[in-house]
Amino acid sequence: MVQFAPLFVPWERRLQTLVILHWVFCLVFLPSVCIVVFIGLLFTRFWFFSVLYAAWWYLDRDKPWQGGRRIEALRRWVVWKYMKHYFPISLVKTAELDPSQNYLAGFHPHGVLSIGSFTNLCTDSTGFTSLFPSIYPHLTTMNMFFRVPFFRDTIMTVGLISSDKESCSHILSRNGGGNLLGITVGGTKETLNARPGSSRLVLRNRKGFIRLALMHGASLVPIFSFGDNDLFDQYENSSGFWWQWFNDKLYKMTGINIPLFHGRGVFQYSFGLLPYRRPITTVVGTPIEVQKTPHPSQEEVDRLHQRYLQELSDLFEAHKLKYNVPIDQHLEFC
Repeated sequence: MVQFAPLFVPWERRLQTLVILHWVFCLVFLPSVCIVVFIGLLFTRFWFFSVLYAAWWYLDRDKPWQGGRRIEALRRWVVWKYMKHYFPISLVKTAELDPSQNYLAGFHPHGVLSIGSFTNLCTDSTGFTSLFPSIYPHLTTMNMFFRVPFFRDTIMTVGLISSDKESCSHILSRNGGGNLLGITVGGTKETLNARPGSSRLVLRNRKGFIRLALMHGASLVPIFSFGDNDLFDQYENSSGFWWQWFNDKLYKMTGINIPLFHGRGVFQYSFGLLPYRRPITTVVGTPIEVQKTPHPSQEEVDRLHQRYLQELSDLFEAHKLKYNVPIDQHLEFC
């Protein structure tokens, strides 16, 4: 049975829903729209717009790998407050971050649409700047987004950069400190585990971020976002299910997985692509000091990786009861 939204809803909540609708559209559909517009303009009398943009794109082609193009005014845009209050989302600080150092933050879990990581690190709606003054956050995302005309310029303004090693190294090697590089370590593969109540992370064999931290001497910061997996329902990925077979093939070819998920709609709560209104609390853990090792051995990587897993588990255990996680539920690493 379809559960319809009430006829009379406060205007504030309507605005929150509108902002989320726009954000989901931009993330899911806007890249395709940008490609169609770019190509389509070439066959109209406005063809010169695409030609001029192509020239700009060529000159600016390395920017996503050189720190992007943050615009603080857009990160502080008032619409992000509506996005924050839709769920709502809150950011919890457990330790200070020294502005004289650079940090590599592992963000867990990825969630279906990375809503927690985007809201906390790409906008200032949850108060990141106030909690961590003089720390400038960046968040990595898939390289393919930076090969989409128009869309690439949009996402760079809020601090999104390429997930390539070159791009990450550029941020972590900046002199003077005060930079935080956020990585959703589980990647799109972890989206297949993103369902209510899940605490399963794709992390056991993800060690590239550990090697990066060692190479640059960047302190590791574990971050866990309680509630990020509760925003959508998702079908189980059983080994015999055709969607799992499709995802396995897709991942081998492109490194991308597509979860089969659903949430709520705009005027009803039973199905749709909008996330449910469920609270997210993102907890930033204590930094793990890392000694700079330009050429780390596999043993050094494994040892630091094991410590990171333990620190992340401790962070989860210390806070889970506050955020309605059962006492017998623990993090699973796969």
